[in-house]
Amino acid sequence: MSRIENQKNDLTKDEIEQSVRSFYEDIAQGKIVVREEVEKLNESLGYSKEDLDKIPEEAKLGLGCGNPFEMREVQPGEIVLDLGSGRGMDAFLAARNTGETGKVYGVDNNEEMIRRAKEISDKRGFENTEFVESPIEELPFEDEMMDLVISNCVINLSTEKQKVYDEIYRVLKKGGEFSISDIILKNPLPEEILKDPNMYGT
Repeated sequence: MSRIENQKNDLTKDEIEQSVRSFYEDIAQGKIVVREEVEKLNESLGYSKEDLDKIPEEAKLGLGCGNPFEMREVQPGEIVLDLGSGRGMDAFLAARNTGETGKVYGVDNNEEMIRRAKEISDKRGFENTEFVESPIEELPFEDEMMDLVISNCVINLSTEKQKVYDEIYRVLKKGGEFSISDIILKNPLPEEILKDPNMYGT
């Protein structure tokens, strides 16, 4: 859930980040099931059955809010970065499309998510994927390295969104593109939601 920048918020940056971190740690460990019918949800977000069949079942968590590949398809040989990759659903789909000559990097600031993504990658033989634990506001990559940056409903969780966009611009090659599916607020949030740290991860 995002917030309107000029709306008063009594929660500190650390409190919000800790809430988001704890929520996604519970998901990664299987303590919380966010969506029950994940396949139907993903189809409703624009993923085709053909694409979903390319993704390991263990990577599907139902956490997205759209399909970043609807706006920009991955091309063979491209270097792709997935911000907030979770267990790797979009990263694995990108890896199928970029092929052996390309590379897909998944970045997430949740240690357990990265651990699970690496396990799935090793188990399923994805040799062109690499998962890195890092905040999306401080990417551990060289300038002008990526052909494409994708993100699915993650940037809204950042408390420093401008830094995220600055980093996207930095790591993209000249002529590179980014494709983001996310949510924004059109109206102010009620105070009871704005003051509840548990609402920021949901």
